Amino acid sequence: MKSKASVQILTPKAPAQSIAPEVAGIVAKLGEDPTREGLLRTPERVDKALKYLTSGYSVDVDKLVNNAIYSVQYDEMVIVKDIEFFSLCEHHMLPFYGKAHVGYLARDKVIGLSKIPRIVDVFARRLQIQERLTQEIARCLLEKLDPLGVGVIIEAQHFCMMMRGVEKQHSGTVTSAMLGQFKKKETRDEFLSLVRQKS
Repeated sequence: MKSKASVQILTPKAPAQSIAPEVAGIVAKLGEDPTREGLLRTPERVDKALKYLTSGYSVDVDKLVNNAIYSVQYDEMVIVKDIEFFSLCEHHMLPFYGKAHVGYLARDKVIGLSKIPRIVDVFARRLQIQERLTQEIARCLLEKLDPLGVGVIIEAQHFCMMMRGVEKQHSGTVTSAMLGQFKKKETRDEFLSLVRQKS
């Protein structure tokens, strides 16, 4: 099952050019001296950091999966929970971070377990909103595995709410994507129960 959205989000992009000169200009416009000793190499550091934090744009998911999809006689739920991630809010380019819980109901195919956190990282390392990140992870697994269903829950804290705006340091945001069989109450309830269990 493919959709225009899933094809579009999986298209890798070429690495961006250096933004160090623009960062130096921003530092100056903020009222600082970009030639001051402590700031001399800041533009290059910011350039390197932002390229890493948005490196998901240049990842080909097919190559990442690297044939780690296996045909097995298994039609039960597989869950990888408490996957830590960091991302950048596309509205203010401030971090948001948290944990993703990813499950799927196999249809005679499973994926190598380490690939699921890597898929989370691919989409987290882009300019994001939490709602879209949740959907992209779910759609990717649906497309690659053709399972009976996929469930993704993300719990995150957003610096754009903690450091500015409403300045609520202890607020959290939970989003979910339930596709296929996970829309059914019994499957969704089983997934939620397993996610809540202490490891």
